[in-house]
Amino acid sequence: MFIYIIRRLLQMIPVMLGVILVVFLIMQLVPGDPAVMLAGEGASTETVERIRHQMGLDQPLALQYVQYVADVFRGDLGTSVRSSLPVSKEIMIRLPITIELALASIFITVVLGMLAGIISATKPYTKSDIAIMIIALIGVSMPSFWLGLTLIYFFSVKLHLLPVAGWGTWKHMLLPAITLGTSGAAIVARMTRSSMLDVIRQDYIRTAKAKGLKDRIIVYKHALKNALIPVITVVGLQFGVLLGGTVLVESVFAINGLGRLIVDAIRMRDLPMVQGGVLVASLIFVLVNLVVDVLYRYFNKRIKLD
Repeated sequence: MFIYIIRRLLQMIPVMLGVILVVFLIMQLVPGDPAVMLAGEGASTETVERIRHQMGLDQPLALQYVQYVADVFRGDLGTSVRSSLPVSKEIMIRLPITIELALASIFITVVLGMLAGIISATKPYTKSDIAIMIIALIGVSMPSFWLGLTLIYFFSVKLHLLPVAGWGTWKHMLLPAITLGTSGAAIVARMTRSSMLDVIRQDYIRTAKAKGLKDRIIVYKHALKNALIPVITVVGLQFGVLLGGTVLVESVFAINGLGRLIVDAIRMRDLPMVQGGVLVASLIFVLVNLVVDVLYRYFNKRIKLD
């Protein structure tokens, strides 16, 4: 296990290099000059050129990329063009908010999704099964920003039960977490139902029923554990999707998280901030995938970690 984890961590290096390269090249296509934005629209040409030289923007793109990668390996993500603060400092301020939102959303995704999937699988082709699958289909198809605005309208504007925007208490967290977790819960519900139906048809489940075990023990102790492998995959991927989905949700609910920070940085053509934010988000996503692979081994001892 230890050797496998070390090998996977080493494999992350080329992935991160690729992420940096893709973001770096895309940002070169974005209109605008960071030096002009930093100097101001009325700045002289000499001032702009001096700032470009200080930022290294007058160097060839290949050299800029190599220099940035070298800085990253030293732990330096650069300085924000917009705020003149270290990128790592701004990210560490915003990142905990995004992680809290993602964890709350994934909790809703797992609890609602697996509960709905288990109920649907234990009562296949009944009215409850059909109703759950219809709701899951609606949840998958519903845009997160539309759901967020709808929840704000009913629970904040009309009923005055929850705050419209901001962050700080569980009340602020509730609506954004539901907005992010709904589509994921629908996907997990469909996957749990499919996996549970496959497991329930196995011979050892029929044997357990023949021995007189209670349905609750059969479902939660025997069937669910063996049905979790594909569900874990979906949950791991959904965590990455949630990190990306926070960009829209944080904008809708005016949450100062990592997603909103990246959006503001793109608007201001703050290249160091965009690269640093995307790099951190990608690193978290890769680490989550590593955790998912390790959990495979925990839930199914027959799986070999190659």
